[in-house]
Amino acid sequence: MNAKTLRVLLVDDHAVVRAGFRRLLEQRGRIQIVAEAGDGEEAYARFLALAPDVVVLDLSMSGTSGLEFIRRALARDAGARVLVFSMHEDPALAERALLLGARGYVTKSSAPEVLAEAVAEVAAGRIYLSADIARALALLKLAGDDHPMHRLSAREFEIFRLLVKGRTSGEIARILKLSAKTVANYHSLIKHKLGVDRDVELVHVALKHRLLL
Repeated sequence: MNAKTLRVLLVDDHAVVRAGFRRLLEQRGRIQIVAEAGDGEEAYARFLALAPDVVVLDLSMSGTSGLEFIRRALARDAGARVLVFSMHEDPALAERALLLGARGYVTKSSAPEVLAEAVAEVAAGRIYLSADIARALALLKLAGDDHPMHRLSAREFEIFRLLVKGRTSGEIARILKLSAKTVANYHSLIKHKLGVDRDVELVHVALKHRLLL
C-alpha cells in the first residue's frame, strides 16, 4: 500500500521563498502543497477551508503574526499540526511557539532534508526540533528562568512583539481583536514585568535577546 500523501499549507510572506520550499518539499515525495499564504489572515482562512495535515509556518509576517496564527489555529482545532520554519534561532521564541501548540520548530539554516523529515514527523503526531533549536532549548532550561520572556504570558509576549515593531495600541487592538483599553493595560503590565519605563527600553530588550521579528 502506498504511503499517504501529506497535504501541506505553506505560509511565508516572501513568494520566492515559498516557491523554493515548495520545490524542496514536493521533490521529496509524499508531500503535496495544497495551498500557500503570504500573511496570517490568509493562512488562517486557508487553514479553515482546507484542513491541511501540516501547516509549515514562518513566524515573521505582516499583520497577524505566526504566533497569533498558532494560537488561533489551535483554539479552533486542538489537533492542528503546525511546524514552524523560521530564520529565528532564539530558544525563547521557539519555546513560546511550542507552548502555544506548535508541534515542531526548524530553523532555515538547517539542511534541506530536515524540513521534509520534520513534516513527516509532525504529521505522524510527533514533536520535531532541528538540532540547533534542541540544543538551544536545553541550554535555556539549564540557565533557569532568567530570560525576560519567561516573565510574559503568551498574550503579553504577542503584544510585546507588536510594540517593539512600532505598532500603536490602536493597531494592536485591530490585529488581535482586543479593545484599545485592554491593549493599554497589557502595555503597562509588560513594562512592569520587564522592569522598564519607556518603549525604547522594550526595543533594547528585544534586540538583546534577538526577539525583534
